[in-house]
Amino acid sequence: MTDPETPVKTPPLTARTAPPPGEALVLAHRWKGFYCESREVRALAPRFPPVLLIGGAFQRKESWGRCEEVFLGSMDVFTVDPPGWGAADPLPETYGVDFLADAISHMLDECGAGQVNVLAGSYGSAIAYEMARRHPDRIGRVVLVGTMTAIPDHAQTAMLRTLEHLTAGDMETYAHTTLDLLMTPERLADIPNGARVRRLLLRRITNLSEAEAHQMRTNTLRLLTHQALDTSRPPRAPVLTVAGEYDSFTTPELCRRMAAACADSWHAEIRDADHMLILERTAEVADLITRFLAGEPLHGLPYCRSVEQVSPSIAPAREPVCAT
Repeated sequence: MTDPETPVKTPPLTARTAPPPGEALVLAHRWKGFYCESREVRALAPRFPPVLLIGGAFQRKESWGRCEEVFLGSMDVFTVDPPGWGAADPLPETYGVDFLADAISHMLDECGAGQVNVLAGSYGSAIAYEMARRHPDRIGRVVLVGTMTAIPDHAQTAMLRTLEHLTAGDMETYAHTTLDLLMTPERLADIPNGARVRRLLLRRITNLSEAEAHQMRTNTLRLLTHQALDTSRPPRAPVLTVAGEYDSFTTPELCRRMAAACADSWHAEIRDADHMLILERTAEVADLITRFLAGEPLHGLPYCRSVEQVSPSIAPAREPVCAT
């Protein structure tokens, strides 16, 4: 596999030759005046439709790592830097998730992609939800990890406090207060890889470039400005919400409320994990997501504290199919 940090960038083409399996192809796009990028890696023998990965606040299109490797065993993978992310242009906070959802749909069009499944984490989950609402024919199944329909008051207060440190240029304090919000400190010892993940993220956040710090500020303000999703017309695609059992930011109950706002949904709670569960329990989360995208049963999974069908499209809600 080629080094994902140094892929060849090429402008989008109406008709083009797909990259060889395992090779990352980055395309440059523009959406309403803003530069952005997509990245495509093809699987050797795909069995399922492609999956689009939309990252959280500190994820670039290249940073899915082991999670991407697992998915490439059975499906092509698209990752994106929409406006405001990674290599893309900064995006003022006055633009909402509807703008970002349309930007990513535009990128997929220019990539020649058909229908895709979507996995989105944290910040990216709002964009994925809006994509499924605005572009229903584009989206097959949706997985929202660490999500919520609206930011509760206590989280808004904590997010504003992190911004004070970021604006002051105190990156060390900003990193610690941000991770205290995203990773439950008193549960760190109970989470596999918890201490390692925290050290990795502390180093990453403390060393944000000036451009990345600006992105973080505007993206956080965007969440606070447009902090409630429109649940009046839910997506019709099947949706799985996933929460870590110790997540004190997007708590399991907040994630479940997102599932309840969807027409056809499931909710899963992962053992021994908090908000950073994709990094903490990568193999288990990737397995759960692959099963859901493949339409396979979700019951009996040892890493799940519970899996529940919340909003079935036809039948009434049932009892949890995997619970302790």
